[in-house]
Amino acid sequence: MSAPQYVPAHALLEGKSVVVTASAGAGIGMATAKRCLEEGARVVISDTHERRLAETLDQLRPLGEVAALRCDVTVERDVRALIAHAVAAFGRLDVMVNNAGLGGTSSVLDMTDDEWARVLDVTLNGTFRCTRAALQQFMAQGDGGVVVNNASVIGWRAQPGQAHYAAAKAGVMALTRCAALDAAPHNIRVNAVSPSLAMHPHLVKVTSPELLETLTTREAFGRYAEPWEVANVIVFLASDYSSYMTGEVVSVSSQQA
Repeated sequence: MSAPQYVPAHALLEGKSVVVTASAGAGIGMATAKRCLEEGARVVISDTHERRLAETLDQLRPLGEVAALRCDVTVERDVRALIAHAVAAFGRLDVMVNNAGLGGTSSVLDMTDDEWARVLDVTLNGTFRCTRAALQQFMAQGDGGVVVNNASVIGWRAQPGQAHYAAAKAGVMALTRCAALDAAPHNIRVNAVSPSLAMHPHLVKVTSPELLETLTTREAFGRYAEPWEVANVIVFLASDYSSYMTGEVVSVSSQQA
C-alpha cells in the first residue's frame, strides 16, 4: 500500500509555544516540530547532537518562529534550561512534547546493569524530568498547559531483546496516567502516543533488515508509518480538539491483534 498524502495544516496550534525534545534529524521529533510550526505554533527544538540540531533549525526556520537549545534529558540542569529558554524566547510554555528515548537490542540473559540503566534514564527518567519541569512552569503561569509523551506499543507487546526499552515505555504510559490525575485540577492535560513502526534513519541503523521486514508484515496496511503520521496525532493531543482527554495513551498503529 502506498504512503498517504501529507495532510494540510489547519492552524490547530495557532499562537502556542511548544517544546519538542529529541527533535533533530529525520524522526518523529523533527516531524512533530515541523507539524507544530505548520499549525501555527512557536517551537523550541532540542537534542544532544549539536550539529544535527543546528541543521534542523536551519531547515525549520522558513516555516515560522523556531529556536533551539542543546538538552540532555538525563541532566536536570539541561531540562530546566530548556524550559527557561522557551519562556525567554516566546514568553510562556503551552505544550511540552517528550520525544526523547533510547533503544537497543539485548537479551535479559546478557544485559548489563549499565545497558538497563541507560535506557531507563533517557526514556523514562528523562520523560519524568521534562514532565515535572513543564508542569511546574504551567503552574507558575496559572492557565493550564499540555504534555504529550511518546510511548510505544512495545510497552504493551513483548518483543525479544527489548526488556529495557519495553519496561521504560510501559513506565512512560503509567507516568502519563498518574501525572494526568495530579495535573487535572490545574487544567493541565497529560497524554501519550504509542506508535508501532514509524520508519526513520536511526531505526534503520539499530534494527536488522530481517526484523524490519517482519514488523512491517504485521502492520494491517502492509507498510510502516511515516513519522509525520505520528506527529499528526501528537498535534491533535496538543490542540484544543482533545480538550476532554487526559491520562490517555493513544495507539498510533495499524498492527493486527
